[in-house]
Amino acid sequence: MRNRILIAFLLLTSAIVFAGASILKFSVKSQNDGTIVVFWQASAESNLKHYEVERKTVNGSFGYVGTVEPREDKNYEFVDNSAYKVTDAVYSYRLKIVDNDGSTSYSNEVPVRHNVSSVKRTWGSIKALFR
Repeated sequence: MRNRILIAFLLLTSAIVFAGASILKFSVKSQNDGTIVVFWQASAESNLKHYEVERKTVNGSFGYVGTVEPREDKNYEFVDNSAYKVTDAVYSYRLKIVDNDGSTSYSNEVPVRHNVSSVKRTWGSIKALFR
């Protein structure tokens, strides 16, 4: 029994150190204002440099959306303001966990259905032309 507890502890500890963070909750929600909010909570962070939020469309590959620095309370929220500029309605999000030594790992993927009015999508495209 003692050996099983020790093995479980070592596996858990090595996963936290390797990954830089242990993610308890990870969810994504589409908002009426055209944004998508990514929420997550970490139970432990070790050697963590930062999180990178990544998004992909159904037929695309993951791309960088933003960076979030570690926080004391380990509760995070990232607002994706650029989701309405893409015509696909279903996205998947994941976290890239970056350690201080440069090693990386990834969270699980979370899909979200995002409905944005054509007016909002068109206005976003027009604004992008003048940036």
